[in-house]
Amino acid sequence: MRRQIAAAMCSAILAFTAASSLAIAQAGSSNASKDRQVHTTIKDLMESIVDPSADVIWGASGTIVDEDQGTIERAPKAAEEWLEVRRAAVRIIEGANLLTTPGRATAPPGTKSETPGVELEPSEITALIGRNRIGFNSFATALRDLGWEALRASEAKRTDALLDIGGRMQEVCEGCHQAFWYPNASAPP
Repeated sequence: MRRQIAAAMCSAILAFTAASSLAIAQAGSSNASKDRQVHTTIKDLMESIVDPSADVIWGASGTIVDEDQGTIERAPKAAEEWLEVRRAAVRIIEGANLLTTPGRATAPPGTKSETPGVELEPSEITALIGRNRIGFNSFATALRDLGWEALRASEAKRTDALLDIGGRMQEVCEGCHQAFWYPNASAPP
């Protein structure tokens, strides 16, 4: 009889502990969501994180032919230059993750198109993204994946890979812009 009472008490204690743990976990998850409020816009992320980081990746490899200086091969040489490429790749990865955060506005309130008639107004961009969130997120995911490739290429010090990644990154960026920012514009020459 004592064993049955002890087993029943242990079962009750375990059930109470499990229920309490579940309640604490749910409260923690709810608080975590509240802690992750969205304060910046897609435009902010693009101007502050994604564009400058993509510029680092694009500028890390290639050939420039200059009338005065001749042919110039672009490639990081010093450890600090490679580290900056790596940092840019990390920013691309995380910037792309941030682009997929639900509830993020397209642009700050009151923002107008910088090129009316070519680029849509922020409210129109928001509507397009709302109608095709899966498509928008797929562009962000493709950008994130290229960030991972750039990270690995920077760690392996492979400028040939960076050149290829940069070209594909340009295609992903332009594809997203044509789909959501200026879908009515003709493709650039």
